[in-house]
Amino acid sequence: MSTVTPSLEVLLALLVWGTLVGVDLVSLPQMMIARPIVAGTVAGAILGDIPTGLKLGIVFELMQYDILPVGAVRYPEHGPATVAAVATAHASAGVLGLGLGTLVGLVTGLVGGLAINVLRRVNSRIVHNAATALESGDPRALVRVHAGGLLRDAVRAALVTAVGLVLAWLARPLLAGALTERGALLLAVATVGAAIAAGSAGTLRLVGRGPNLTWFAVGLAGGLAMVIWLR
Repeated sequence: MSTVTPSLEVLLALLVWGTLVGVDLVSLPQMMIARPIVAGTVAGAILGDIPTGLKLGIVFELMQYDILPVGAVRYPEHGPATVAAVATAHASAGVLGLGLGTLVGLVTGLVGGLAINVLRRVNSRIVHNAATALESGDPRALVRVHAGGLLRDAVRAALVTAVGLVLAWLARPLLAGALTERGALLLAVATVGAAIAAGSAGTLRLVGRGPNLTWFAVGLAGGLAMVIWLR
């Protein structure tokens, strides 16, 4: 395992990036940086380890593939979770980093999902309390509610990212010392397998049955043939 500890500047950069990623999911500006493939790659760049960021980004992108953050649907938050996963995996080489990073990311994602539900309830109460002023057309009330919602989401995203980075810091020495090479391999295989299963299930749900499924199978077979031929 690597003994290199990220500097305070790097940790602050990861915290800021995770906060931006968390806010982008729903609030602002929704420019797709909340996608794990983007969040992980940039986190890897901050740590000087883009390949690790890309690998974890792909894993969590597959897990988030069919999640649509609209309405009252409940879902884990994989953006800041990917940042925490990359911070964990950066300290460990090979399958150990991949497995430990995914484990920390999954826990962080669940924390993020719970935080989103709590924030929704808080925002709902605040909007309800301001209903009279909003219905009267008071622009100050509208600005106050809107700006407050953005600020609360930013605080929530920062806290979730901070929790993930703390878990990353705790997991690296503890779990790495407790896992054998075989255990690390099994953990990595399980996490990657879960990601592939989630991505496959989401794809099949989106494709559906009938002609779409047939064309999907043809495209998949063609892609695999191309990969084999290029090798």
